This record gives sequence, structure tokens and C-alpha cells, in this order.
Amino acid sequence: MKNISLTLLIILIGVQTGWSQDQDAKNITTDRPKLVVGIVVDQMRYDYLPLYWDKFKNNGFKRLVNKGFSFTNNHFNYVPTYTGPGHAAVYTGTTPSVNGIVGNSWYDRSIDDGMYVVADSTVQPVGTDGDTGQMSPHNLLSTTITDELKSASSESKVVAVSIKDRGAVLPAGHLGDGAYWYDDTNGHFVSSSWYMSELPTWMKEFNERGLARELSNKTWNTLLPIEQYTESNPDDTPYEGTSGDEEKPVFPHELGEYSEDEYWAVKGSPFGNTLIKELAKEAVQHEQLGSDEITDFLAVSFSSTDYVGHQYGPHSIELQDTYLRLDRDLADLLSYLDQKVGEGNYMVFLTSDHGVVDVPAELKDKNLPGGYFDSDTVIDQLSSFLNETYGSGAWVEDYTNQQIYLDRELIATEELSLKQVQDNVADFLLQFEGVKSTNTAYNFQYKSFDHGQQAMYQRGFMYDRSGDVYIQLKSGWLDSNYPTGTSHGSPYNYDTHVPLLFYGWNVPQGSTGRKTVIPQIAPTISTMLNIALPSGSPANVLQFK
Repeated sequence: MKNISLTLLIILIGVQTGWSQDQDAKNITTDRPKLVVGIVVDQMRYDYLPLYWDKFKNNGFKRLVNKGFSFTNNHFNYVPTYTGPGHAAVYTGTTPSVNGIVGNSWYDRSIDDGMYVVADSTVQPVGTDGDTGQMSPHNLLSTTITDELKSASSESKVVAVSIKDRGAVLPAGHLGDGAYWYDDTNGHFVSSSWYMSELPTWMKEFNERGLARELSNKTWNTLLPIEQYTESNPDDTPYEGTSGDEEKPVFPHELGEYSEDEYWAVKGSPFGNTLIKELAKEAVQHEQLGSDEITDFLAVSFSSTDYVGHQYGPHSIELQDTYLRLDRDLADLLSYLDQKVGEGNYMVFLTSDHGVVDVPAELKDKNLPGGYFDSDTVIDQLSSFLNETYGSGAWVEDYTNQQIYLDRELIATEELSLKQVQDNVADFLLQFEGVKSTNTAYNFQYKSFDHGQQAMYQRGFMYDRSGDVYIQLKSGWLDSNYPTGTSHGSPYNYDTHVPLLFYGWNVPQGSTGRKTVIPQIAPTISTMLNIALPSGSPANVLQFK
């Protein structure tokens, strides 16, 4: 009797286990989109979406928002908020403390010189004879979502395009099939031997079409009658920079007169985004992206918004016009994807690599917090202080990204405590106008900051690439001597709050105001594609509800 009961129990358990496994198997799907399109709009603050909303057409930004899912309270959770770290965080799903991209450049103690984020002297330029082609993801220390897609299926294609080299290289990752960026010395898109030995025929033909030359010689006038740009400042303000021989920063802008280099001007105009859009379409067609059931990935970075924003500022008609034209470019790209890949067969996400601060001179004129930090004078005074305190020596090796790099070898030779010198420097710097706080490499290395702005700095810290002492400027302040134009890099909302839109395959319609962070993007896509997570990602995925 006991044997019969035991047999029945084993059978019952087996049936139940089999049912459970079948249910689990049903939850594991091989259904995937034909194409994932990652779009990064350089320097796009979230508030540009509601600010320009009424001027947008229906099939660009509005299509992504109204038919997709919008994360309206999306932020960067680290400092510095720059282009290189931003693209790296989007695609690795982690912060600079893990992926290693601590700035657009940093001081490299091993070579006693600056290190550009994607520079690689060991690779050969492709499509150019200049060092603009000597770029690779060598400095990126963790895998990307695109790496994981290639690892899951070598037949998946990954192509990245951008005006900026770092806007193409970092999204393409280590295993990308092609990363292409703009060489303004010849008006061509180029690559490096990391990816290929020569440009594909379709890229050569695209370069020879001369679209960059054509766009670089256009007259840039407003898309709409200029009196309709009511969301922006007047056309002529003292907060905007001029280009070339212009006497005032006003429309129309004759791009062909901007520079002796006839191919540079397109970058600093909305037509640089048009150039990238046309290149993206060419990549879809000739690389046959999304043409079969194996998921491909197209990474597109629109950089001209950043160039325009830096020069003219976030309240300029030039910037608003750039976004209105980008809206049309997005609509055209989406329409093209509908035709080539099929609506519902591709998934798009759109975000930004950082925001931007209002022009500090304008903030001051409005009696808002803001100002300019004269770092040259501060570093001179710091050097004098260190000489008086510790004796004559080149104690400061470099100043980059609001970080002081001390000569650690000299400090060790003099048998000084590195921690104590860092503390003394941090205390000394607090006296200067515009400095909100300071912190040290020792604290970021050995202490834990769980929340607040110091935690953001810690997430951007890597001992062998970051400085010894960090300076945090007050809200609205820039490390600059120029009263026109603006920049970014801080932990404040104007630099961290950026759009995050998903649209297309398996994306529900809706939105949420729940706070989300940029490193959630990559693991979310991994989960949707049912592939491995990027190596450094904490795997905190987005919830579409």
C-alpha cells in the first residue's frame, strides 16, 4: 500500500513539475523585433518636449509620445553629464564608475597627458588619412547592449552613425559591424580598422554624393515665420555667440561663410541632423537592417543640437528651429522604417546624453542663481598655496572636468599623506565664489554615499582615471570665461533631466512620472530581446506602467 501511494505521489509531482516547466517555457519567447533603433539627441533637456510641443508636427516627436511610452521623470544618476559618459551609460546600462567613461577626456597618469574618450593610436583610420579615424571603444570597460546582441547572434548586424566619433563608437560597442562618424576636413564619414579594413561601397558612394558640401553651404533661415518663435528669446540677444564674419547672431545665417573649412558649418546647424538622418536611411537599405527575423540594431546620434545649444543657448530661436527641423527629420526616418521594416516590426527608443544650463549671463540678468568660475585663476592660487605649504614643486598635474589631478609620485617621494594633501586642497578650494562643495578621491574610494549629489559624483568616479579633488559648482555656474553660449556637466536637474521615449514593437501606449534613470535602458532592452545583460549593468529594468 505504501509503495502504491509513493508511486502515485511521484507521478503527481512529475505531472505538476512538468506543468510548471511548460508554463515557464511559455513565458520565454523567441519573438523579437526585426530592428532596434536607438536614438540619442545630444543636449536635449526634457522641457524642450512640452516647450515646443505646439510647433511640432504629428509624425515626429508627437508620434513617439502619443503612440509610445514616455518616462517623463528620467534622469542621469551620475556626474559628469557629458556626451561620452552619456552614450556609454545608455548603452552599457551602468555608470562611469563601472564602464570607465569618466569624461569626454581625462588626464591619463600613465602617459602624463590627456586621454580622449575614444582615441586609440593602435588602430588605423579608414576613409581618411587623418587621426580623426584613429578611434575605437578600447577605453570602454564593460559590454554594451549591442555587444550582447552580437554575442547572442553573430548574424545580427549593429551599425552606428553620428556626427561625433564618440556618438558612434560607444553605441557600436566592441563588436559592432560598423561605426561611422563625420570628418569635417573632407566632408566624409569615416571609420577605423577596429571595425573594417575599408569603407563599404555604399558608404563611399554616399560620401561622393557631396551632401555634406551641399548642406554646409546652405543659407539657414527659420523654418517658420520668425515672429512665430514665441517660445524663445528675441533673435538678437547678448547671450548668443557669432560665427565666421557675422556681426550679430541673427537670421539668416550664411553657413558657407562660417569658416575657412567649408565642411565644418553643417555640424553647427540643423542640417547636420538631416545629414545623419539620410545616412541612417542608407545604412538601413544597404546593410539590409531589419530585413529578416534576426534582430539588428541601428544606433543614431543627432549631434547638431549640441553644437547649436552650446553656441546660442537653450532659449535661442536657433535652438528652437533646430528642434522643429529635427522633428521633421524624425518623421521622415520613421516613415522610412515603416516602408522598409514595417510598422510594428521595429522598436525605437529616444533619449539624450545630457541636458544643459541656461546661459549664466542671462540667469544673472534675470536675478537667478548663476555665474562664471575662473578656474585658471583658482588653479594658480592653489599652486601657490601648495608651494607655500609643502615646498616648491609641480603639485598640480592637471585640471579637467572640475577635478584636480595631483602629482601622486611627488607626494609619495616627499613622504606626505595623499589623503591629507587631498583634504587640504579640498578645504582651500571652498573659499572661492561659485564653489558649492568639494570632495576627494579618498572619500569616493573608501566611503559610501548612498544618496544625494555626492552619490552622483561617486558613480562617476574611477580611481585610476579620475582626479584627486572634485569641485562642485553652485547651480547655474559654469567653468568658463565666455559670457555667450553655455555648457553642461553638473548634477543639477537642467543637466540630468532628459526625455526617454519607447515606441513600436511590444511597447504599450502610456506614460509615467515615476523617477527612472538612464542606466535602466540597456537592461530593459536585454530583457525585451531575451538576451544577456550588459556585463556591468545592475539589471534594474524599466516598468511600462
